[in-house]
Amino acid sequence: MSASARAQAPTVTSAPSVARRLEQGAARSLEEALALTQTLHLPGRRDLYRSLLDDAIAQARAALDAARAAAEQEPPASTEQELELEAPTVTVASRCILARAHMARAEDALHGAGQLSRSAQRAPTRGDCDDGWRRVEAIVAGAEESARVAAEMVAALEPDPAAVRLVPTARAAAQRAREAATSARRVVDERNDAYTFHTNNGFSFGEGWHLAAAAVLAGVSIQLEPDQPGTPRAEAFLRDAGLGGRLQPYRPRPRAMKQVTEIVARAFEADPAAAQRTLRAAFLGDAPVSPAVAQWVDARLGGAATGEKKPTVLLWIRTGVHDAHRNTQPDELMALTDVVRRAGLTPAWIGDALADVDTPADVVDFVLFWKDPTFQQSDLRRAQLQFFEHLKAAHGLVGQLGVTTAGMDGPALLGLPTIYLTDAPNARMGQWVGTVPGYEEFLRRDGYLDRVAQRLAAWAKRA
Repeated sequence: MSASARAQAPTVTSAPSVARRLEQGAARSLEEALALTQTLHLPGRRDLYRSLLDDAIAQARAALDAARAAAEQEPPASTEQELELEAPTVTVASRCILARAHMARAEDALHGAGQLSRSAQRAPTRGDCDDGWRRVEAIVAGAEESARVAAEMVAALEPDPAAVRLVPTARAAAQRAREAATSARRVVDERNDAYTFHTNNGFSFGEGWHLAAAAVLAGVSIQLEPDQPGTPRAEAFLRDAGLGGRLQPYRPRPRAMKQVTEIVARAFEADPAAAQRTLRAAFLGDAPVSPAVAQWVDARLGGAATGEKKPTVLLWIRTGVHDAHRNTQPDELMALTDVVRRAGLTPAWIGDALADVDTPADVVDFVLFWKDPTFQQSDLRRAQLQFFEHLKAAHGLVGQLGVTTAGMDGPALLGLPTIYLTDAPNARMGQWVGTVPGYEEFLRRDGYLDRVAQRLAAWAKRA
């Protein structure tokens, strides 16, 4: 080859040189990414990690393409030796880089699928939950694609004599990618579509009404919280309600209970009267009110023997630890009691005990009624609903009001007019307003007690 020809040869910009530079860039990006693995929990590190992996994969792919192009083209004489030596080396190194980078990407996808699946399960609506799981599925598919590419790189390297030193590294990377993809797929396969019926005192009693109603009206699946004192009684209630077929074995990571109020609301929107009839049939059954329940109520309210009905309103008291800012305030309770009196109705206090507040002589005391042995038998939930049914039938119960509290929700779903008081709109329970008949939200705004008085007057007229 002449000197002039050698001077014109594209040694700096030849395809092998381009491939080598791309391979070196891919190697740098991969090493920078892997150096971050111990600090991925820090802000911004995981985004940087993913960006570096993307860059490593893109450059390694480009290096393979450049090496392939160099092998296919007719090189100048001065670059023949360079091509023979450099292109195979680039191909081997880039394939190993790709196997390792896809291993890291698959493991990152496993992490992402796990994190997102948890947030999806906690989503407040079924739509949000399902959308989150669709994103999880896409992430898992990405992990599986990375595992496939890593295996493909190993398959290409194994018969290549030039790759003998890198094959073990690539194989190990492909194995880890496969394990990550398998674990990620398991996240999807083990998705738990059931809702937990909680039976310990740390959860709202009302959520039991919500969930049972969602199962009756929409067929959702239920898992019982196991090994709690209340578990057998909860199961008895659900089976009595015809929900035995909806019970599933307990598994971790159930759906968020926040979703069930929306499910119930949709059922009532479709046909309020039919939804209410269905729930009454499931929750109350065909049996009459238990004599023990009737006697307990009659002894405290009277009037059953003569047939006299005293139109009564239940005033709910809440003193919970969770969201304590929602608890009943004594001044408001007294004001509401007076509004009930002025409407010509009998006030009855019900719910939690309010410390340092004595029940007035003209107020019926149902505080902590559910703790009486009458309401603590195996049929406790049905007995508690019968409490309200007997109050309506024998003693003229016309409605209930108070802060949002668990005990109100069962009778509200069965048709007892209900007003709950709140400082701000309640996104969760507000879904029942306008859908569950007689269920209303009153905001504590100027004049709200006058609005309560107007509603009580309407209740009194219907008594």
